[in-house]
Amino acid sequence: MNNIESLAKASKDLMLKEPFYGLLLMSLNKQWSTKKVPTAGVGLNRINYELVINPEFWETLSLDQKKGILKHELLHIAFFHLTDYSHLSDKETLNIAMDLEINQYIDRSWLPEQGCFLDKFPELNLHERMGTRYYYDKLMEAKKEDEECMQRICSAMANGEGTCELPNGDILDLPNHNWGSFDELDESTRKLVQTQTKHIITQVADQVEKSRGNVPGEFEELLRRLRHVEPAKFDWKGYVRRFTGKSVKTFTKKTRRKYNKRTPENPGLRIKRKNHVLFAIDTSGSVSTNELKECLNEMYHLKKTGADVTVIQCDTAISNIAPFDPKKDFTVHGRGGTEFQPVIDYYNEHQRHYSCLIYFTDGECYAPERAKGSILWVISSQGTPNFGDKAFPGQTIQLPA
Repeated sequence: MNNIESLAKASKDLMLKEPFYGLLLMSLNKQWSTKKVPTAGVGLNRINYELVINPEFWETLSLDQKKGILKHELLHIAFFHLTDYSHLSDKETLNIAMDLEINQYIDRSWLPEQGCFLDKFPELNLHERMGTRYYYDKLMEAKKEDEECMQRICSAMANGEGTCELPNGDILDLPNHNWGSFDELDESTRKLVQTQTKHIITQVADQVEKSRGNVPGEFEELLRRLRHVEPAKFDWKGYVRRFTGKSVKTFTKKTRRKYNKRTPENPGLRIKRKNHVLFAIDTSGSVSTNELKECLNEMYHLKKTGADVTVIQCDTAISNIAPFDPKKDFTVHGRGGTEFQPVIDYYNEHQRHYSCLIYFTDGECYAPERAKGSILWVISSQGTPNFGDKAFPGQTIQLPA
């Protein structure tokens, strides 16, 4: 069996035993290299991750060990080890702390006996599943107090040795994660990678749950935070309901509950109408990041009413028009001055396609001219309506703080 076939077998076995990790593995690009890594590791492919495996090392592993190394690398990604800990200066100690954390979530029979485990440091009294930062701080404290275990580890690392004999006689493989490319990322790219990681984890969890599988307990709290949505500050369902008569989308659905007068043997037809909302976002520089988050939260709840939502972003000019998909990352365009008129002109021209226009803003601009149709101005909780001397068209609400 060649390396590609054995990787496929290990991946399939991991998928059957732990679907979450199997699906996460499927999302990665895989690469074989004897030069990039001595064993296996994860790296960046633009803002996505890739798994690099040394084929010579791979051939020495049993099937269980292959599953163990795959899950080990996946946990480094899923626990944000590659993006969230670059500020910690002692990388050698950090490598041990990371492995101490993630190896607790892997069947020990899948890992080498020389791996990093809590019971190899009895003198440090390490508690279970406390997170990388906890283990890093405990190891750094032991290093500062010149504990014998850390003396031996530091001495072995200084001599370039790959293993170390601990005071209790155990042999410890010294992890050598080389993630220099992540340390060199600028802040904006790092945030993109973090966002992409969150998206991948949430997407994988959704797939597992849809197939009635179980998401590992170690990700329950993380997913709870990632999926958390603030309650709506406005009754979007009630507002949208008032525009049902102006729906621009009508479609039929077959149903057995309704009698078909023309052909009794066929199901009846139910006529349904769907609202199509044009949601404008003021992306000028005066609108803060918190206000934009508030906007996205309200837009999410608007989408949950069943309406189609098209987002139009504008500062002094329209910068982007696209359908809103709450499952995809949202990119803000603009961040210049403020003008409402470009959106109003667009809405006037395309009004027949939309049930209404909803305009989110901080209110710092003069009222537009020639506004027609149904318009709702949503002022952010931090905003102050300042439309000049002229009355602004339509209705206005301000979100509560």
